[in-house]
Amino acid sequence: QVQLVESGGGLVQAGGSLRLSCGASERTFSTLAMGWFRQAPGKEREIVAAIYWTDSSTYYRNSVLGRFTISGDNAKNTVYLQMNSLKSEDTAVYLCAARRFRGRGSLSSQSFYDTWGQGTQVTVSS
Repeated sequence: QVQLVESGGGLVQAGGSLRLSCGASERTFSTLAMGWFRQAPGKEREIVAAIYWTDSSTYYRNSVLGRFTISGDNAKNTVYLQMNSLKSEDTAVYLCAARRFRGRGSLSSQSFYDTWGQGTQVTVSS
């Protein structure tokens, strides 16, 4: 079973930066879209950013606009999340997600994705 593996999380001071990476465990894994979600303790999982490879369209939640950038390499099924100007409220487990099959749905919806990583912890100290 293909797995998504995240890396790059850690502890950073408010105002600092981190770059998250996510890749598939198998090179033959093909995706239509990939995204980043996050889940803080006691809160629901929420979309952070996502990218649709076909037309390179992206989605960002409002609170990260101008601070976070999603990018990636479709051929390598690798997606990155550059996070700048981090705030304490960005503290969460960040999970990578992928959509493999064609179909309707929204980049911002959890149900759009069929493969998930285990997550990487991001902690922002104030």
